[in-house]
Amino acid sequence: MAVYVMKFGGSSVGDTERMKRVARRIIEKQDEGHQVMVVLSAMGDTTDDLIDQANMLSDNPPQREMDMLLTTGEQISIALLSIAIHEMGRKAVSFTGWQAGFRTEAEHGRARITDIRPERVQRALNEGNIVIVAGFQGMTEEGEITTFGRGGSDTTAVALAAATAADYCEIYTDVDGIYSTDPRIVKNARKLNEISYDEMLELANLGAAVLHPRAVEYAKQFQVRLVVRSSFNHNEGTVVKEEATMEQGVAVSGIAYDKNVARISILGVSHVPGVLAKVFGSLADAKINVDIIVQSGVEDGKADFSFTVGLDDRENALEVLSTIRSEIPYDDVTSEDGLVKISIVGAGMVSHPGVAAEMFDVISKQGVNIKMVSTSEIKVSCVIEGTKLNEVIKALHTAYGLDTESQVFVGGPQDRR
Repeated sequence: MAVYVMKFGGSSVGDTERMKRVARRIIEKQDEGHQVMVVLSAMGDTTDDLIDQANMLSDNPPQREMDMLLTTGEQISIALLSIAIHEMGRKAVSFTGWQAGFRTEAEHGRARITDIRPERVQRALNEGNIVIVAGFQGMTEEGEITTFGRGGSDTTAVALAAATAADYCEIYTDVDGIYSTDPRIVKNARKLNEISYDEMLELANLGAAVLHPRAVEYAKQFQVRLVVRSSFNHNEGTVVKEEATMEQGVAVSGIAYDKNVARISILGVSHVPGVLAKVFGSLADAKINVDIIVQSGVEDGKADFSFTVGLDDRENALEVLSTIRSEIPYDDVTSEDGLVKISIVGAGMVSHPGVAAEMFDVISKQGVNIKMVSTSEIKVSCVIEGTKLNEVIKALHTAYGLDTESQVFVGGPQDRR
């Protein structure tokens, strides 16, 4: 007997018929002799619908109340799934995130898990129940309901698997596994059998919407056996593991992109020690994640520098910069959207010189200017205008040999939450 955590996204339970199909899939797993815990997202577009309703009432709804609102979507889906399983003659019990023991920091909308106390879940499992847990939610020690942000149900599933020492954590979504890039853009993108934690973490952080980055972090930290597979068929999925088989001579394994990019430029800042520390310290205090940072040359004792943030954080970032202008004088601040960050990822890049140069060449041949560049040992990212995103991805996919049958592949779309 093995212990499984099975996570299903919103499209997998988008209506009652799909809910019944998921219930049968879960019962199949139990019939194989395994104990089963299930993590569920809200049904279909429920979360987006709730957000739309809140926005009809307020241009800036309080984040605490948004957490109260959005967590109801998962509570509906877990109760309905439990009802479906009961109707099929099996024992099931549903728990909210806080009933399942998820404790978090006091940060509404993007809380991190601080502790998991799964005793209630474990008791229900040992009593022969299929245990169903609401994804993407927890509670602070003070009793405040919190959410983990988009993609947080993946994190719930992996964290639950780690806390209960489950043998496997299976992420069921609307694709067969992880692909070399988004198959909606590149029709001959390929699914791989396995990928390393490090490569998957880079891809997740770079916009490949397959798994939530924190879910991959948990899986790597606690060595959770993680599998991404389709909820609509029984095809073998993709295994995320410590080290994946890498083909001889392969430099780039996959291509990711992120449309959630805004560039902010600060012009005419005094070139003295402590300026960058003050600027980015203030942004960090406001819980704004900064990605790529580029400083240009110094002229007359002043410098310009640019950085990227998520589109949702742009206005907050501009407000922070406005509040510190008296402490850090500057000439002007500009912002730009309509950008994308496109990235190549591969563990083999370390031993292959010229990989970045080839990326720059391919992008230039598409008539696209590169605005910013960021690199690590296993990735190169370029910020470009988004008008030719599809053409650039297809060209890079071909240039790095990802179209061939023999390549190892990574990347792909995701059923978010």
